Amino acid sequence: MGEIEKINLQSKLSTFNEYWTPKIVGELNNQFVKVAKFKGEFVMHKHDLEDELFYVIDGKLFIELEGKTLELNSGEFVIIPKGVQHKPYAPEEVSILLFEPASTLNTGNTKNELTVSKLDKI
Repeated sequence: MGEIEKINLQSKLSTFNEYWTPKIVGELNNQFVKVAKFKGEFVMHKHDLEDELFYVIDGKLFIELEGKTLELNSGEFVIIPKGVQHKPYAPEEVSILLFEPASTLNTGNTKNELTVSKLDKI
């Protein structure tokens, strides 16, 4: 077992500037804890096998669902159940904490130029 250390999310977020590229900051029980910065439009997609938690650290995140759009502000989170089509977007930069199984691909069932198949650990 390695040394147990605390994680400072703001410090981790300050190490990168690119959008839509989640970075792994922790692991537990075959789950990844990730941080990411979002800005602009993403892609409508779903995850057939995994639930996905979006926690807004700073800013405002919108998630388009079938029939409605969620608005999440700093300190709020939502769990998107497996199989549910969703499209995150952010008019301005937003910092996010993601909690999802290690097998989760950021674009789910949609593979395109935004797909990140190998995540960096920071």
